[in-house]
Amino acid sequence: MVANAGYRRRRLGGASTVDDGKRLQASRFLYNCVMPAYVRSKKPIGFPTRGKTASNRLRRVDNFILLYEPSLLTRGDEPFRNALFVDLGYGFDPRTTLESAHRFRKVNPNLAVLGVEIDKERVKAALPYANSTTHFRLGGFNLPLLPGETVRLIRAFNVLRQYEEKDFRPAYETLSRYVLPGGLMLEGTSNPYGSLWAANVARRMEDGASAQDNAEGWKMEALVFSANFRANFGAGFDVADFQATLPKNFIHRVAPGEPIYDFFEDWKRAAAETSAIKVFGIRQWFAASAKALAAKGYRIDLRKKWLAGGWLIWKQE
Repeated sequence: MVANAGYRRRRLGGASTVDDGKRLQASRFLYNCVMPAYVRSKKPIGFPTRGKTASNRLRRVDNFILLYEPSLLTRGDEPFRNALFVDLGYGFDPRTTLESAHRFRKVNPNLAVLGVEIDKERVKAALPYANSTTHFRLGGFNLPLLPGETVRLIRAFNVLRQYEEKDFRPAYETLSRYVLPGGLMLEGTSNPYGSLWAANVARRMEDGASAQDNAEGWKMEALVFSANFRANFGAGFDVADFQATLPKNFIHRVAPGEPIYDFFEDWKRAAAETSAIKVFGIRQWFAASAKALAAKGYRIDLRKKWLAGGWLIWKQE
């Protein structure tokens, strides 16, 4: 697969319309001559992932962010005024970064966006789509920021799923160095088309604050489950489908005695107890199961905007 397949003679994110041959020439020039030596000299921490992606794969992730905390994208006070949104590990081509830039700039036209990839060829393929507010750089968990740059939001999807569980904490600790206190990271896993995903919502804590059972510098604010009812549940609603999309800090712990195991067992029971509601629709059944789960003592956000939209937010202690 060619890194920029699907983009031939298209205009995206303000990039010029050129054919593939000219784009490859431009990418080599941009990487070698335009990308600051400061960035190119930093050895990325991590290793290349498969990089598979699809158009609008992370649309529901972006929509969640826009509903969860739109003010984080629009903050113009210092030091947030010029802070970046970082798409970490955008994959074979930059479509997810460009799509997010388009969505987020509806609320903040001047938002600075940075796509980060650890694979040099993927960065080269993306550079022709860069402009004054959209950047692509070679990097890993040690983000390739220029002096003075800061980060308000990181989206890291389908990245840590390909690492070992032992790599989770060091990755979070490294990323915490770049995010402003009060900023967020949404880190998780989706299925190939983004119709089903689960993610950690991590809040960057004030310097000196103690983390709660998680990587230094972060407060794990919520574990979010997302389902596109139209795409996913035409034949029914199965809680177990979410287990395959759990973030790395949970996916290997779905075993008796672990809190995430108890959560799924209780959610499965809640879904069974409310299964009669499915005659009114899968959306209604999903919402009813969430309410039943909350009745069992879990801190679930029961606001209609979440449940009707296919998001179950389990607030962490």
